[in-house]
Amino acid sequence: MDAFLKHHGLVAPMPRANIDTDAIIPKQFLKRIERTGFGQYLFYDWRFDEREKPNPDFILNQEPHCYATVLVAGPNFGCGSSREHAPWALLDFGFRVVIAPSFADIFYNNCFKNGVLPIVLPEDAVSSILAQASEAPLELTIDLAGQRVSLQSGETHNFSIDPYRKHLMMEGLDDIGLTMKHEDAITTYEISAPFAVSITS
Repeated sequence: MDAFLKHHGLVAPMPRANIDTDAIIPKQFLKRIERTGFGQYLFYDWRFDEREKPNPDFILNQEPHCYATVLVAGPNFGCGSSREHAPWALLDFGFRVVIAPSFADIFYNNCFKNGVLPIVLPEDAVSSILAQASEAPLELTIDLAGQRVSLQSGETHNFSIDPYRKHLMMEGLDDIGLTMKHEDAITTYEISAPFAVSITS
């Protein structure tokens, strides 16, 4: 998982509430076993019409928003079924940050495990960002160390984050990476443990 320190990117405004995980990555695309390759199916039912042609009215099919790396949405983002594929699809498409007034708990937790930073801001702050991004292309800078979102206009918004999750994001550690930091201690224990079994070919 890539470390997250600072990120500067274009905003994709999506002023909808209750965007659920089936909208983020529809269930018919959950058969893949790899973590990669899901970006092509992100918001599939919104990005494509019934003939599987790109919907020109959808924000991610429009220049320059198709290159956005910061998604800003309404409250309760990521609600619905608990599928880790949702942050996989966002990350694979190119998003590193999702900003919303609130998130579904499981989706919020899954984001941290997969290198996507979910930022909770007050509704008025999110509304301000959405309004500006809807009028003209808007870029944001996210400083994780300072816990601050900065707009080109000079407007800034501070956000809260659990210190442990912040540390893991800044170090680029998921659950496996965190475990591997203790590989030597784990190996030593396995060798010295009374139940250790020597395996020979």
